[in-house]
Amino acid sequence: MEDPSSLRAADAEREALAQELREHMLAGRLSSVEFEERVERAYKALTRGELEALKSDLPLSPATLSAELARRRSTLRRRLLQDASGGLTASGVCVAIWLASGASGAFWPIWVIILTLLPAARNLMALIGPGPDLDALEQKLTNRRAKELARQRRRARRLTR
Repeated sequence: MEDPSSLRAADAEREALAQELREHMLAGRLSSVEFEERVERAYKALTRGELEALKSDLPLSPATLSAELARRRSTLRRRLLQDASGGLTASGVCVAIWLASGASGAFWPIWVIILTLLPAARNLMALIGPGPDLDALEQKLTNRRAKELARQRRRARRLTR
């Protein structure tokens, strides 16, 4: 896998860095001379590594921190939806079968819904609930994905024998 710092920088990345440097100047972390020098070097930078070097001695600005947090939440929300899609599909099929059979008697698909969507609901609460722990949720989803990939590899090896 290629080192991300060696990838070429986009104009939008240069603009975002210039805005971040502006915030640091307004907060008093950079003088106007330092700001102008760094912005000039940012617009001349070719790679992401060069852009990162311009802000390596500065803390994350509140705007950058909130943007990064929003990006992580969006990614985790998408992963949760992908993980829950199997449970949603199974639940929908069971409800359709119950409706097709006349919808009489107890609503038995509730058990399928509870069993398949309870983990998704728990993960969703970890994402949006009080005191969300994004790192723990991200690690849990990564571990689950790794287990699934290992299971698929074992299954594929058994089929090729």
